[in-house]
Amino acid sequence: MTSPFLSLTWTDHVTGRRGFLVIDRLVRGVSSGGLRMRPGCTLDEVAALARGMTMKEALHYDPEGRYVPLGGAKGGIDCDPRAQEAYGVLVRYLRAMRPYIENFWTTGEDLGITHDLVDRAAGEAGLVSTIQAVYPLLDDEWTARQRLVDAFAVEVDGIGLDELVGGCGVAESVLTSLDRTGTPYTGTRVAVQGLGTMGGATARFLARAGLTIVAVADIKGTVTNPAGLDVEALLAARDPHGTVDRSVLRPDDRETSGDAWLTADVDVLIPAAVSYAIAPSRQARITARLIVEAANMPVLPQAEELLAARGVTVLPDVVVNSGTNAWWWWTLFGDIGPTADEAFAHTRRSMRALVDLMLARAETDGTTPRTAAHAIVADRLPVIGERFGRHR
Repeated sequence: MTSPFLSLTWTDHVTGRRGFLVIDRLVRGVSSGGLRMRPGCTLDEVAALARGMTMKEALHYDPEGRYVPLGGAKGGIDCDPRAQEAYGVLVRYLRAMRPYIENFWTTGEDLGITHDLVDRAAGEAGLVSTIQAVYPLLDDEWTARQRLVDAFAVEVDGIGLDELVGGCGVAESVLTSLDRTGTPYTGTRVAVQGLGTMGGATARFLARAGLTIVAVADIKGTVTNPAGLDVEALLAARDPHGTVDRSVLRPDDRETSGDAWLTADVDVLIPAAVSYAIAPSRQARITARLIVEAANMPVLPQAEELLAARGVTVLPDVVVNSGTNAWWWWTLFGDIGPTADEAFAHTRRSMRALVDLMLARAETDGTTPRTAAHAIVADRLPVIGERFGRHR
């Protein structure tokens, strides 16, 4: 494994909080990866996420597309996003990272931080945009930037398009896997950990496809109903951190422990909240046959080995949750227009093709989907390097 292009640790002079930036690789001088804020965030975690971003970019490389794949990067701040000092820490972090954001690193929302919050903090930090490093790669910067602004202004059922495309990609990953095994959507039971941007949109798309969401978990605990939850009501009752107001629960809905989602009687398990949610000690309690990683790194490697030995399939994060990042670039570079119809159609088509490719490669090679995804990346990185020049 090669060392990253850049790795640094920052300490906030006001609070003593620490932040991190890892640029794993540059392609044409630029990298892409979100900024997360959570208590306990570490440099090693950010480095692993940056490597994952390199893979996500490579996996969505289309030699016929306008979207130019970028290198992978990630930022992280060790702070509770709900803490009173969190916003000030975010602004000071972005101010310290300004030279990197202006030249090498395009970033945006991730765990604990919304798009609007990043934009507001970036403005206070003196940044033109959190993606300004990519502007020199655009054929028509003004038109491209306006296209992205227009896309972010689109709402579907009162929810921003940017909050839905990632979940659309996760849902399509689930549906593609079910289609390959001939499993009908009706009667397929699902548990989702996390009802934030990714988990909430995933639950919505799956419910509308005919699957039954029987358990959802937030910071307060797990809400269950064997007959199916009213997903739309739960989503409408969320706060900005994805916590559901329990007053909307129906008489048959039940509140249980925070980890009850893990052991729910379901076919599909979707960890869509925190990293490292499924450790080796917890995997034995899982009865689902398909785990779909909507969150980044929710299944620890040892747990995945044990799950595979039990015949449980894990669809990896580098594929499953890559739709949001790809949508930004499809829109900015002009592969799609700033509409919901184009965004969802392109996301569904691209994610279905990618998941199909990964699962077919896994079957052919006799490996796990994650190993197959890594093999596809290993094939594509040299091609990207040959086309776009030296990169790391």
